[in-house]
Amino acid sequence: MFAINYQSREPIYEQLYNNVVRLIGMGVLSPHEKLPTVRALAQQLGINPNTVSKSYQMLEQNGYIYSAVGKGSFVADNSAVINGKQEEAKKDLVKALKTASDVGIAKEEVIAAVNDIYFGGDGK
Repeated sequence: MFAINYQSREPIYEQLYNNVVRLIGMGVLSPHEKLPTVRALAQQLGINPNTVSKSYQMLEQNGYIYSAVGKGSFVADNSAVINGKQEEAKKDLVKALKTASDVGIAKEEVIAAVNDIYFGGDGK
């Protein structure tokens, strides 16, 4: 479920953070669903538990998850947070598309980049 690219320049804790946000946004992780423990996820991914802990702390600070002492970490019921992020992303997308159009990037190139990103590429 969680994918880490060890060759990426993006820090692992950010990759994990972005993975969880993406899975929540897609509805793969449901509100109040229990996340793997820090130790279990670190072992599964072959990374330091402190890295997982840092990601979980950031997710909690930003309202994506919550922790229950002695029970673990859970997906927050955060539809307002997700909706806000989606609206922000849409505004950024419109701005980027206007810029692309203004500098002469063809619609077909934009569509190809979108398809690449949605099918796991980097859009380049």
